[in-house]
Amino acid sequence: MIMERETRVSVFESENPTEIQLIKSKLTVGNVTSFLNDKYMSFTTTPTAKTIRLMVNLQDEQKAFEIIDAYLKETDLDLNINFKN
Repeated sequence: MIMERETRVSVFESENPTEIQLIKSKLTVGNVTSFLNDKYMSFTTTPTAKTIRLMVNLQDEQKAFEIIDAYLKETDLDLNINFKN
């Protein structure tokens, strides 16, 4: 039996570990398995800057984007309410 290697794609990037964990938990609740892929940024930033990528299996990409978009819209809504007060 030949095991196929899963193709993973990046669905969210941030330098903020708290933000990454929040999105990761949203994906978990939505039954999307995600993986962290943190690497030092390339020449575009300082050597100490670090970006973290949230990866999902290719077949979960669409669902992951839907979950992330819904979360970001909720967050924008909350921010708009806070700005009005």
